[in-house]
Amino acid sequence: MINKDINQQIEQLSRILHLPAFRGEYQQQAREAAAENLSYEAFLLRLMEREHITREENRRKAHIRQAGFTQYKYLHDLKRDELPADASAKLPQLERLDFIKTGQNIILSGNPGTGKTHLATGLGIKACHEGYKVLFTTISRLLTHIRECRSQKTLRTLENRFEKFDLVICDEFGYVSFDKDGAELLFNHLSLRCGRKSTIITTNLSFERWSEIFGDTVLTAAMVDRLTHRAFIINMNGKSFRVKETRQMMEK
Repeated sequence: MINKDINQQIEQLSRILHLPAFRGEYQQQAREAAAENLSYEAFLLRLMEREHITREENRRKAHIRQAGFTQYKYLHDLKRDELPADASAKLPQLERLDFIKTGQNIILSGNPGTGKTHLATGLGIKACHEGYKVLFTTISRLLTHIRECRSQKTLRTLENRFEKFDLVICDEFGYVSFDKDGAELLFNHLSLRCGRKSTIITTNLSFERWSEIFGDTVLTAAMVDRLTHRAFIINMNGKSFRVKETRQMMEK
């Protein structure tokens, strides 16, 4: 009866204190500690370690969920020997994530289907696992969000939040062109991070063709200059993975 009362109190207090791992494992850990003749301190340390591990895992899952990835693509799933040569050579350095610590950008530029989004997403998910705060968005979705916030007079709030991400991944740059207003909004928004926080851009256009999207050569030059300063510029031109997979499927 005493043990039952104690267990009820432990479970009640662990809920109040938000200790889910503690609540779920204390009885099993107590039995193992008794069998191993552990001290009270060692038993307590085990429970604290389990709680810490659970919280870290939940935090990583939350970071990945909140990042907004459209697909979960991991670095270990990349067929590295089939990546464009420049990406294959630079990937070992990029996956160390030192570029986030130094606030450097990455520009993944090349024709469709060569692994740009997969590589960017994989780096983003790894960053989440290592405790960084990440945002994944397409350029068109980002611009829509900026415009909505401006009309709602919450643009400054969006800017403050955007500046605080350790890593922002902007996918599909070059798929949709902008009017002058949109180009200026996007330029101002991305400029908030330049030189301080990391941004990954995936694009199917070479820098010479960015003016087709912005419609303004001066604004384009300024954007390229800011985004590429100290950046890793990765040539992603190569054979399309999707075309290859389609051919293999048809052959079967």
